[in-house]
Parts: sequence; structure tokens; C-alpha cells
Amino acid sequence: MRVLVTRSAQDARRTAERLAALGHRACLAPVTRIVPTGDPAPDARYGALIVTSAHAAEALAALDRGKPVFTVGERTAEAVRSQGFADVTMAEGDAVSLSRLIRGRLQPGLALLHVTARHHKEEPAASLRAAGFTVLQWQAYEAKAVEHLPEAAIAALRTGQIGAALHYSRRSADLVVRLAEEAGVASHLRAFLHLCLSADVAAPLTAAGAATLVAGDPSEDALLRLLEPPP
Repeated sequence: MRVLVTRSAQDARRTAERLAALGHRACLAPVTRIVPTGDPAPDARYGALIVTSAHAAEALAALDRGKPVFTVGERTAEAVRSQGFADVTMAEGDAVSLSRLIRGRLQPGLALLHVTARHHKEEPAASLRAAGFTVLQWQAYEAKAVEHLPEAAIAALRTGQIGAALHYSRRSADLVVRLAEEAGVASHLRAFLHLCLSADVAAPLTAAGAATLVAGDPSEDALLRLLEPPP
């Protein structure tokens, strides 16, 4: 099966390798590219770091490697460790479990530095603040929208070559819908199943009339299992 992958280029290539191992072919159509914002880190004291994406890894080079780090999941933890951080604790792959982990390990009142993207969700910061933590947010990188879908992806959509699509974020799903409309292939999105990391990710696709299926948990392993034929 040919599978549409719309993640940023570095992530998309890694997913393409996993798809090939499963016997599928990837059609790469990144709708974002990761770039540093250039914003300086907050000039304030903090007791621990929060990292919710491996894309934050390069920004960590300027921070204190002696601080404990709480990450959203395993791949992010690996990226953090690659930057020389040793005290790394990972959650179960989503912001809710990350907030729960931090609330269970740290005392309220502590200041936390969340290294995040320009476009980010309210969690885990909202629930941590409600629990009495101070959350400083450093928007260190940005998933910048591309201007259009690649011509190869447009052609694959138009000629019915896509058998399924993988979606990892609400923002990228929004962009896929918008860019497909601009390319005149929006109706072709309704010709195949869209596999989504969460119900939130699926929302813009469902609103556009596309059939969606949500992974059992917010991990790429669970997402790729949706490609398996039913028993």
C-alpha cells in the first residue's frame, strides 16, 4: 500500500523506513518544516525541564544539563539524553500522562521550564499551573507551514494511488486539508482512510468529510498497527 506521510521531513523519513519494513511505500508530503525561532531562553530560575518533542533537543544545548528532565515519551527521552542530560524521566506518550508524572514526582511551587514549539497545546502547562507549579515556556522552535504540497503527492492523490494516510498532529492535519483544497485535490482526501494519533488530530479531517481511525494510544507503534489487516 502507498501511504501518505505529512510529517516534517526528518520525521517523515524515519516513518518511511518503518513503513518499508512493514511492506508499504511512503508518499512523503511534509506540510511543516522545523526551524529555530531565535527566541532567547527565559532568564529565570527553574527546578526541572519539560520537553514534549524531540525537535527541542538542539535548543537544550544552552541549558543546565544537571537539571532533571521530564519528557513526553521514549523517543523524546532519547533525544534529550543525546544532548548530555542524564536525569531523564519519560511519560507514556501524551501530555496528560506527562502532567500526572510530574505532579507525582515534584512538589507544587517549583518552577518548571517547558521547551516547546511556537504553536503548542495548553497541556501539560495548564494542569501543572492548576496544581500549583510555575511553568515558564520557551518557544524555541517552530513547525513552519510549507506553501504547497509536493507535486508528486498531488499527482498521487489525483490518480488514486494513496491507500491510507498517517497523521500525527492537529496542526499538520489542518494544513493537509487546507493545502489539498488549494491544490484542488480536497475531494481526493475522502477516497482513503486517515489514521490519526488522537481524536483531536482526526477532527479537521472528519470535518472535511474524510474517514478517520484513531490509534489505541498516542504512539507511532499504535498508529502503524492500524495498517495491519483485521484478523
